[in-house]
Amino acid sequence: MTPAEPEAGTPPQPIAIVGIGCRLPGGIESPEQFWTLLREGRDAISEVPPERWSLERHFHPDPEHPLTQHVRWGGFINGIDQFDAAFFGISPREAVCMDPQQRLLLEVAWRALEDAGLPAERLRGQPVGVFMGISSADYSALLWASPEQYATPDNEPFVLPGNTGCIAANRLSYFLDLKGPSFTVDTACSSSLVAVHLACESLWRGESQAALAGGVQALIHPGIQMSFCKAGLLAADGRCKSFDASADGYVRSEGAGVVLLKP
Repeated sequence: MTPAEPEAGTPPQPIAIVGIGCRLPGGIESPEQFWTLLREGRDAISEVPPERWSLERHFHPDPEHPLTQHVRWGGFINGIDQFDAAFFGISPREAVCMDPQQRLLLEVAWRALEDAGLPAERLRGQPVGVFMGISSADYSALLWASPEQYATPDNEPFVLPGNTGCIAANRLSYFLDLKGPSFTVDTACSSSLVAVHLACESLWRGESQAALAGGVQALIHPGIQMSFCKAGLLAADGRCKSFDASADGYVRSEGAGVVLLKP
């Protein structure tokens, strides 16, 4: 039976955020820590960590210099390589082929449930939707650039699901045994907001009783950073300077956030 559409002109039913999970630059592991950072006016932007890529190899101050980046800055999550695969029922050889963005979404979605005080068992088999926003896939480039470390013959079958955007949402639905809609959207910088919008639409239509919605971004490979530099999108000093006459670009950042929504 198809859920009834709301009548035209009818105010939409209010939707509550009942749980939040996040991991953000500056060592932020909770909404409370994020609020403290904002209140104190702290800066979470830093130079590219050497474990991501070598600035010595890829940086050049001249924006016109080929195959280099003239921006040293970004927002980076701590411990992005750390993941409790066993907790999520994932083998070590599959985990190494998983885009960290998939891993992060599993972690912060679980934190959103904890924040809501909602045991995962109560959601199993229920029409709960999963709506996620992802707009990059750096990790696959890293896998194939270092096959001896990542894409070994034993691991190779896991490269495709581990680096396909739609699987990020589907993996979460599978782990929690959720029976609502499950998909990933890519609308660039607005991906996570569009995911939340679609989650609200699903709740209003009655096809989902609750929804996990959010997004993730991880900066893994220098190639995308170089492309953004050559397109003139990034500020050399790592500052956005919105609405200022001196504005000359923005700064890229990582982050993962999921909200649990209920009408």
